Amino acid sequence: MAAKTGARVLAACGATFGAAAAWKNEASAATVDYPPKGLSKGVRELPKWIQAGCGDKEYFCPEKGALFPANFAPDEMPDLSKHSNFMAEVLREQPELYAKYKDTYTKNGVGLAKCIKTGVDNPGHPMIKTCGIVAGDEESYTVFADLFEPIVSARHGGYARDAVHPTDMELSHVLDTKIDPSGKYVLTSRVRTGRSVRGIRLPPSIGFDERRELERVCVKGLLNLKGVLKGDYYPLHGSMSYKPKIGGMSNEEEEFLRSAGNLFQEPDSTLLLASGMGRHWPDARGIYHNTAKNFFVWVGEEDHLRIVSMQKGDDIKDVFSRFAIACNEVQKVLTSEGYDFMHNGHLGFILTCPSNLGTGLRAGQMLQIPLISARKDFKNICKKMGLQARGAAGVDSASVGGKWDISNADRLGKSEVELVNIMINGNAKIVRWEQLMEQGRSAEVEKEIAAM
Repeated sequence: MAAKTGARVLAACGATFGAAAAWKNEASAATVDYPPKGLSKGVRELPKWIQAGCGDKEYFCPEKGALFPANFAPDEMPDLSKHSNFMAEVLREQPELYAKYKDTYTKNGVGLAKCIKTGVDNPGHPMIKTCGIVAGDEESYTVFADLFEPIVSARHGGYARDAVHPTDMELSHVLDTKIDPSGKYVLTSRVRTGRSVRGIRLPPSIGFDERRELERVCVKGLLNLKGVLKGDYYPLHGSMSYKPKIGGMSNEEEEFLRSAGNLFQEPDSTLLLASGMGRHWPDARGIYHNTAKNFFVWVGEEDHLRIVSMQKGDDIKDVFSRFAIACNEVQKVLTSEGYDFMHNGHLGFILTCPSNLGTGLRAGQMLQIPLISARKDFKNICKKMGLQARGAAGVDSASVGGKWDISNADRLGKSEVELVNIMINGNAKIVRWEQLMEQGRSAEVEKEIAAM
């Protein structure tokens, strides 16, 4: 696991990826109006500052202040005095880490600059603190451990460097508690997570042919799903990587999925573009969904895979069941192809952003609770129960009509089942409080909250 520097990195990169003939196919010989040699037709219709991050080159955009190099770290540490992210905080407190790591690379050629570029290019906002760092491959978390570990600890509430992360996907361990017996308050239930495939670099660093290999092996696993999970794979519109559907889905199909919140779009923020998420867009990216459209897998977005199971109503156990079965079945195909999910005992499932390490899991429900959520301390009440309350449009959005997306707050240090059960207990309590307030029994609710 030794890191390589200088010419040794170039040699390692060439050996690992430049000579990976098994990953190449005839579609790699793209024309000048498609990645990696050019931009796809759809991308050429986007603003120039987005186009700059959707080709083969790293993101460089003076218009957006995205000037930090991704392939090498300058000798002098950048000025981070006005930055508001965890990476900047750590380097301000320990500037010697920059000097320690600036010439260090993983065996796959990922350097410090690649990891911190997004946090350098995006100073952030004092009230919204991001990690300011991404991993370019699995080894980034160990090669640059002295930088990543304090960020992980700060983001996950003091997670210790020697802590062990538990994993539990056993359905029988999920509570049978009925969250909303009346069926009035819980509109939808959802479980989602990310997964990364060991042996393939993460999205900030992944190469063109490497990304196509990721799509190939993941789609093979997804098409192996049976029963209620059986479905098909749909590449993004304009993608030329998937032979059964060259050109991808139609604009109309894509817009239908996106309008329902079931599909991602091109990176439209400098946070994502500076992270390298938009390179080669839309090649080797798409979505798998089952016939019932209550199970979705995004391929090639911010993580290798984003797995989502959802349905109307409060039956989170049924939702979790589909989720757990799918993860297990896809993993079986990966191992038969010589791959596996990235996972270790300390950080759990390895994902691109440190904020999603561990389970990467968000189990949530859309609740209609206008009375209890009208309290000024509602978000703090949720926080005390290990929950996060978001508006219906996502993080930092406002609630409309008393609708709230309420999910587990933690990702790392607790198992999947623990996090689902925290959500079940918390949301069942919130629903009961809403009912009591409807009955004019707010004093009972006040007493319970005061005792928390």
